[in-house]
Amino acid sequence: MLSRATKRSLTTVVKSTTSKRYIQTISNGIIHNQTPYKSTNYTNNTFKLSQYNNKVSFMNPIGLRFNSTSVKVPQMAESLTEGSLKEFTKQVGDFIAEDDLLATIETDKIDVEVNSPVSGIITKLNFQPDDTVTVGEELAQIEPGEAPAEGSAAPAGKEEAPKETEFTSAPAKEQPAEVKKDTPPPPPPQQSKPKPKVEESKPTPTASQSFTPFARNETKVKMNRMRLRIAERLKESQNTAASLTTFNEVDMSALLEMRKLYKDEIIKKNGVKFGFMGLFSKACTLAAKDIPAVNGAIEGDHIVYRDYTDISVAVATPKGLVTPVVRNVESLSVLEIEEEILRLSHKARDGKLTLEDMTGGTFTISNGGVFGSLYGTPIINMPQTAVLGLHGVKERPVTVNGQIVSRPMMYLALTYDHRLLDGREAVTFLKTVKELIEDPRKMLLA
Repeated sequence: MLSRATKRSLTTVVKSTTSKRYIQTISNGIIHNQTPYKSTNYTNNTFKLSQYNNKVSFMNPIGLRFNSTSVKVPQMAESLTEGSLKEFTKQVGDFIAEDDLLATIETDKIDVEVNSPVSGIITKLNFQPDDTVTVGEELAQIEPGEAPAEGSAAPAGKEEAPKETEFTSAPAKEQPAEVKKDTPPPPPPQQSKPKPKVEESKPTPTASQSFTPFARNETKVKMNRMRLRIAERLKESQNTAASLTTFNEVDMSALLEMRKLYKDEIIKKNGVKFGFMGLFSKACTLAAKDIPAVNGAIEGDHIVYRDYTDISVAVATPKGLVTPVVRNVESLSVLEIEEEILRLSHKARDGKLTLEDMTGGTFTISNGGVFGSLYGTPIINMPQTAVLGLHGVKERPVTVNGQIVSRPMMYLALTYDHRLLDGREAVTFLKTVKELIEDPRKMLLA
């Protein structure tokens, strides 16, 4: 702690060397400002006062900066302890308002947004994009303060170095008059001498150049965390489940006629497009009542049966395939299912899904028909037991009552885990779904 004489001396020097618009007081060797400060130094009994834009700051003996707020990697979920820094939205020296987006962290499942806890100037960024960050690590530091007035901040790269005035605890003396330092004249422009001509050596043609005149470039891009996780999960499913696929085809005439009659009314009343997913989801929940193993799972040496159905809906996004979950489908109406699927699809494409939106799921429906798929075998979303694949609706000739007619037909594919589900049960489940779709009125009787 400084003596009273030292404090009086320092106060005198500070008042005489800084702008009078700012009031400084000395307490325990710390100079406080009424305005945000920039930088300071502290060494023994000699104090260096750094003045920058008429703002004075002082640091304590261990070199900690006061009024600095640390922004740390937030808790994401119990199963997520790290992620990859996707980007910072601001740079060092930028002003950021409270609750503004500061950084985005990419995880295996979702993107986590980190907002600024205070308004102020960013003084430090501790990571670069694509760096791995763990929960609790410091991302950045922010000095709280108000937004700088327009035009007051010097342009980046042209700031003058802070002026430092060194003083000791000796009694104040008269300050010498300021000596204006003449700016040295700029050196005369030097005329560039003509460079000697260098003969360019022609590259020796390689074997590939001699055979084709076309470009053959390759670009290597690092896989994002979501794509890595998707690859890991798909391989896990392939290695774990005894996967088998059974197929069937369904006449979509009745369902298309139903959509034609009611779609305008439904859009006007509910604001929802009447699609296929609601009816197929409802049909699957009704069929699962007779085949409960479709909705079950294997845990160790036990089988888990559920009295509810949470359907994972496969949604394609620019970053990869995600499967948000519609909860308790057995208790929802067809239109309520459509509304929930629409809500989750929008969140998925906007990158706003949360971990709660994607956790769980007892059965999956993947609609590749929206992309024109005719046929395919979906992969089980572990630890689930089955996945239903929908495909494109195509006009095909079929036999009805001994007559060949053209009908809108769709192929269905059910991939199931043969460890839990036998072939008879899988075929029965898919046949029941087919019958309910071909005559949707049966759903009212189930």
